[in-house]
Amino acid sequence: MYQLNFNTPVKLHFTGIGGISMSGLAEIMISRGFTVTGSDTRPSEITGHLETLGAEIYYDQVYENVADDVAVLIYTAAVKQDNPELAAAREKNIPLLTRAEFLGQIMNNYPISIGVSGTHGKTTTTSMISQILLAADTDPTILVGGIMPVIKGNTRIGHSDYIITESCEYTNSFLSFPPKIGIILNVAADHLDFFKDLDDIRHSFKTYASLIPEDGTLIINSDIDNVEYFTKDLKCRVITVGSDPEKSDYSAVNITYDDYAHGSYDLIIHKEFQMHVTLAVTGQHNIYNSLASIATAQILGLRPDVILEGLSQYTGTDRRFQYKGKFQNVVIIDDYAHHPDEIRATIETAKHCPHKKMWIVFQPHTYSRTKALLEEFAQELSKADAVVLADIYAAREKNTHEISSMDLMEKIKNLGTETYYFPSFLEIENFLRKNCSSGDLLITMGAGDVVKIGDDLLEK
Repeated sequence: MYQLNFNTPVKLHFTGIGGISMSGLAEIMISRGFTVTGSDTRPSEITGHLETLGAEIYYDQVYENVADDVAVLIYTAAVKQDNPELAAAREKNIPLLTRAEFLGQIMNNYPISIGVSGTHGKTTTTSMISQILLAADTDPTILVGGIMPVIKGNTRIGHSDYIITESCEYTNSFLSFPPKIGIILNVAADHLDFFKDLDDIRHSFKTYASLIPEDGTLIINSDIDNVEYFTKDLKCRVITVGSDPEKSDYSAVNITYDDYAHGSYDLIIHKEFQMHVTLAVTGQHNIYNSLASIATAQILGLRPDVILEGLSQYTGTDRRFQYKGKFQNVVIIDDYAHHPDEIRATIETAKHCPHKKMWIVFQPHTYSRTKALLEEFAQELSKADAVVLADIYAAREKNTHEISSMDLMEKIKNLGTETYYFPSFLEIENFLRKNCSSGDLLITMGAGDVVKIGDDLLEK
């Protein structure tokens, strides 16, 4: 693999520069004095921001975009191998690096690298730790997969030894960037368009854990099934977090919630009470995300008062149980949940919020995930009072799985839950205007563009 010399600025080209992760890498390199060009399918706020920083961006992907003086071309997993920009780089003998390979090289330039992995909770936990690092004035570099209000975006360029990033398992990307502190929040069946099955996923997370250096630390959720599979034979330090104080180094007891589902708990470390923690985010899942965050902060030697300050200041990222407003005195919440485990956590959180009837508007994400987890989706969604389904958001896929939202609707109905399907957002919005009542709770849910439904209801 080509190794970039980060001390010698050259010209870099990013194919797919507008992605939330790629844009962050581009911004880091601009801050280091590198010349950056890139391409994407259309302008966005992200590409506009990069242009203000000096990046030259093309809104098509053609051979001519790759200049002869480009030193390296970086591309995302979504880019096809016959892409004309990749073809240009090969013809001109310009080295190619995937986004994951390039991120790994960036991380190697920071003595203290923190990688947050897991099927769910990566964005939230990365943001939570980042908020603590900011409260401690550590000046970290941050790469997060969502919009974090305190940094007004998804990237922060620091000037210290610290870098924190999400470590995504899809296409085994996280195997390209071993961290000094690695976190495994959970391991569940997902991305089954890439992984063969749950055992295949577990093997990848085990490999990720093995990449942590001997002087590094793995923080792992002890509630993961057969957690010893991931930790045995590791040379690095291992810290466990979880629900059981008897088998977890860090745990939470005496958990309570306020009227907005914000959690509070007593922190137990090695079976001893340490301090009382109050969060400004919702749900039980965020309590366990906070345990991993506290463990990380303590490894770094941060003071308890600074940790509590950072946690109290963290109010969430966009699309994570985000309050959007009210229409017809109906509260609208938007959430990124697109896996059955995430749906379960969101609905459990919503139960702590005052409401008469809980409506879920769900947009399934990818045909392969919907097909593979159809029964699990139905089981979790049936826990709402009423469900409205949109068409499946295809993302990177074509429908070769013979699956539709109609199939999911029948499964949920068979479990006794009021369920509807409409093929367009406009039909869904009209239905909700007629059927939601004052005091109801409406959650738009999914990793696609379902957020538009709530936005439209609030505008009209």
